[in-house]
Amino acid sequence: MLPQLGRFTDLSLLLLRLMVAAVFISSGWNHLKDPEGRGKSIGMSKAFTVFLGAAEVAGGLGVAVGFLIQLAAGGLILIMMGGILKKIFVWHSDFWGENEYGWHYDLMLAIMNLVIACTGGGRYVLWM
Repeated sequence: MLPQLGRFTDLSLLLLRLMVAAVFISSGWNHLKDPEGRGKSIGMSKAFTVFLGAAEVAGGLGVAVGFLIQLAAGGLILIMMGGILKKIFVWHSDFWGENEYGWHYDLMLAIMNLVIACTGGGRYVLWM
């Protein structure tokens, strides 16, 4: 319908990457700032929470700057799938959840990363 919008594909992918990066870097940073408290809130050990935080920050940075972007996005998809599985099978949350703890947000982030991985993040990347 509006083929002119096609010229903004790479810019749109860059903006998508930056949004995804902002979410994961801030989440990972929160895990790293207080791994014991965050670990208790998500039912994970302190060590795993540190690993998770570092993985989120590294993946977010990779997606943001476009360095090994498909690997970074794939790792973030795995993190989100782990979150979805925990919410469904451990916390018994439905799609929307109660008190905003459903898995709709996690699924959205996983699919956003899938788009990034499948497109290679667009033209504005450092190294695929």
